[in-house]
Amino acid sequence: MTENEQKKLGKTLWGIANNLRGAMNADDFRDYMLSFLFLRYLSDNYEEAAKKELADDYPAINGHVTPLQRWYEENPDDIDDFEEMMRRRMHYVIHPDYLWGNIASMARRQHEDLLKTLQKGFKYIEEESFQSTFKGLFSEINLDSEKLGKRYTDRNARLCSIITKIAEGLAEFAANKDTLGDAYEYLIGQFAAGGGKKAGEFYTPQQVSTILSEIVTLDSQDPSAGKKKHLESVFDFACGSGSLLLNVRNKLSDHGIGKIYGQENNITTYNLARMNMLLHGVKDSEFEIFHGDTLKNEWDMLREANPAKKQYFDAIVANPPFSLRWEPTEAHGDDMRFKNYGIAPKSAADFGFLLHGFHYLKDEGTMAIIMPHGVLFRGGVEERIRKKLLKDGHIDTVIGLPSNLFYSTGIPVCILILKKCKKFDDVLFINASEHFAKGKKQNRLRVGEDGEPNDIEKIVSTYQFRTEEDRYSRRVSMEEIADKHGYNLNISRYVSTAEPEEEIDLAVVHKELVDLDEKIRVATKEHNSFLKELGLSLLPVANDQNRN
Repeated sequence: MTENEQKKLGKTLWGIANNLRGAMNADDFRDYMLSFLFLRYLSDNYEEAAKKELADDYPAINGHVTPLQRWYEENPDDIDDFEEMMRRRMHYVIHPDYLWGNIASMARRQHEDLLKTLQKGFKYIEEESFQSTFKGLFSEINLDSEKLGKRYTDRNARLCSIITKIAEGLAEFAANKDTLGDAYEYLIGQFAAGGGKKAGEFYTPQQVSTILSEIVTLDSQDPSAGKKKHLESVFDFACGSGSLLLNVRNKLSDHGIGKIYGQENNITTYNLARMNMLLHGVKDSEFEIFHGDTLKNEWDMLREANPAKKQYFDAIVANPPFSLRWEPTEAHGDDMRFKNYGIAPKSAADFGFLLHGFHYLKDEGTMAIIMPHGVLFRGGVEERIRKKLLKDGHIDTVIGLPSNLFYSTGIPVCILILKKCKKFDDVLFINASEHFAKGKKQNRLRVGEDGEPNDIEKIVSTYQFRTEEDRYSRRVSMEEIADKHGYNLNISRYVSTAEPEEEIDLAVVHKELVDLDEKIRVATKEHNSFLKELGLSLLPVANDQNRN
């Protein structure tokens, strides 16, 4: 399927969402819409695999019973062996009653048990489908919500209508991981854009995500050497819907990453991330998403005391909430994440997030994190943390981005690239704040279409080859940062985009004024000759008495 067709599917489903949700909150309807898309993906891929495995035994029939249902009815003694085989091949199983084909068929027929079947199906997928548990995957999908209707019959009828329309929209499109995965991403972006600042917190715009992904997949010691062939692990400790992690995966082959790790504190977004992984063909054994508070370090895996077993990551990417208020405790003073640097102030947890991620970065790894500009210049404890990171040689690159790129905020933000062991003893500053296309609601980075510049490629290339360009990028020595600017990293101090003032040649200006004065004197004398003929009062001529 081409990119245009993928966008067409996304737009088709977005149109259906807008037409069907009515008075329902966009966030609530998003959960229904994306869950049904997820079920369609799982079902179609499972049925396709089952068809190959069963070959001639797979009955080709029409009607309201799906072929796999018929096989289950006719081969009850073989079901256990079949499902065991499918778990090895597909990593999951779905009972025929809960396949999308059956659900869509019940919706078309306005079957009175559709709602009950969906509830059972969601519970089955959470508890039985996968070898690893996906408990709570549909916990935010309340099929008994009065937002669907006050009575069971009303809710059932509404679900029948929603599912039928979605099924019609999907009918002309193939259900492979690229198609439905891209449609899922498109819908997440649209819901984020339409939901305002709060909804946008779980989503990093694809263009910004691409910059981080390209950077962390380059060789960490010498980016000019090109892309790494393999990463053992990649981690996003504020992963939202998981799009940033998937973008990193897309920069390598499907098997270019050993395992994907993510953490998300919001339960709804946590579930979106898990669905997003599976929808993009990432097997349940290839990723692990944890629900918990990053700043409190609630993930047991990350609190491993044995140094030999402690988890570190090849690449870390993150877009944590900006300037989040938090409540540091006395225990944080002894926390290994912060002990050598300091504790972020209550008013802004930005450095708390940064230090959390940096603590788990491998010595040869690369970390790319999106931060508000305040971390570059704020004083107090944040200044001490910044100074320590700079003195230890951990801040590699500072990239300034244009304002209004994000759904969650209109402020300009920056990307910090950190490394525990870096090759260069300077800091690269990239001021990309004026390189963008202005949009009605959101600005965007240009991607080289229709002859326009490619802002993303320029940023990545400048980082990769550490090139310097007037009014865009500059390598700055630690001596200058420390002695001249007191460890302040405000980008405009190093790479100013202000237009230089035009130099004025005073001699030339003086001559022009003298010439202009002479022209005025001559013109006034000529004018006076006409006034004299008319018997009118004459105009004074400057310095005329000295010129005769």
